[in-house]
Amino acid sequence: MNPFELDPYKRNNPIFPSITGTPPPVAPLSAFHTLFAENQWTSKPLAGVTFDLPKKPRLFASYHHKNDQYWYNRFAGLFGKTYDLFSDTSIGRLIESDDPIYQSRKIREDHITGSSITVVLIGAETWKRKHVDWEIFATLEKKHALLGIVLPTYVKNLQNQILVPDRFYDNVTSGFAHWLHWTEQPAAIIAAISATQTRANNTALIRNGRQQLGRNLS
Repeated sequence: MNPFELDPYKRNNPIFPSITGTPPPVAPLSAFHTLFAENQWTSKPLAGVTFDLPKKPRLFASYHHKNDQYWYNRFAGLFGKTYDLFSDTSIGRLIESDDPIYQSRKIREDHITGSSITVVLIGAETWKRKHVDWEIFATLEKKHALLGIVLPTYVKNLQNQILVPDRFYDNVTSGFAHWLHWTEQPAAIIAAISATQTRANNTALIRNGRQQLGRNLS
C-alpha cells in the first residue's frame, strides 16, 4: 500500500497524487458530433427525411454521494438527453460487505458492465472515498474508458495541485484517463468523451495495481 494513503498529512506531501495545469487538448468536433450536440440525440426531419440516431452512450457516474449529489443532478439535467447517465446508490448500503474484492466484483457485474465510460466527479473529498476507488478499480478491470470532471468544489494541496483519487491519478499520468474542469457546454463534454474513448483504445496504459482502499481516508 502507498504509505501516503493513510497519512493524515497527505494534503501537504509533495508526493501526494494530484494534478495541476490545464487538461490535455482534445480533437475538434466533427460535423457528426456537432449535429448531435445541437439536436440532443432526437430524430428530427432533415431536408424532409427522418432517420434513427444511434443509441445513446451509457455513462457510469462515480462520485461522493453525500457531498456532490447536487453536481451529479446538475450534470444529469444538462446532459441526460445526450447520454444515458446512471450511478449506483446501493454501494455500501445494500451490499453487506466491506471486502473491496467482493465489492469491486459486484460493481463490475451490476453496474460497470453495459456502460462504456466511467465519469468521476471530483469534488473536495472524492479522493478519500473507498467506494470511488472501488468503482475506478472495476472500471479499469473491464478496460473501460475513464474520464474525470473536476468540480468547482475541488481543493488543492500546499503545492497548488488539485487533489484527486490515487487510482485516477495513476491513469492520468499514464495517459489512459482524460480529465477536464467542470463545464456546462455540450460541445466541451462531447469532445472530452470522444478524447476519453480514443485514449481507452490503448489498454496497455492502464494502471490498476494499487491496493484497493479498505476504508475511507480521514
